[in-house]
Amino acid sequence: MLRNLLSDKKKIGWALFLILLLILIRAFEETLFYDPFLKYFESEYAHLDFPKINIIKLFFSLGIRFYLNSVISLLLLYVLFKDKQIVKFTAFLYMVLGSILMISFIFTLTFFPHEKITLFYIRRFLIQPIFILLFIPAFYYQKQVKSN
Repeated sequence: MLRNLLSDKKKIGWALFLILLLILIRAFEETLFYDPFLKYFESEYAHLDFPKINIIKLFFSLGIRFYLNSVISLLLLYVLFKDKQIVKFTAFLYMVLGSILMISFIFTLTFFPHEKITLFYIRRFLIQPIFILLFIPAFYYQKQVKSN
């Protein structure tokens, strides 16, 4: 009983630490990453022209941010479930989803700049760890169904 409690405390501690890292990425996004859309989408962007963009710098900045969020999310999944198969499967999903989102973002930005709301949501999925909010309940449910 005491071992389980200590183990759970470690698990909770690591999970909170990893969540804190995700929060810190969000809190310091303006200083850590190049993203001229941060201020743009906070304003009344529907009637504004796009800010000046360095597309290569933006591509790498979004890619690095998605990568950092993904790695931290994968570590969080491992801490919560201790299952390497879940982590491998999720890593594959992150690679596929990240590639699709990056290509979609650049394609939309280049060929459909008037689709600002589409650009907003694609960018949102790239810069925020939204997928982890889907994966944790899904894998928890899967574990519960397997155990019953």
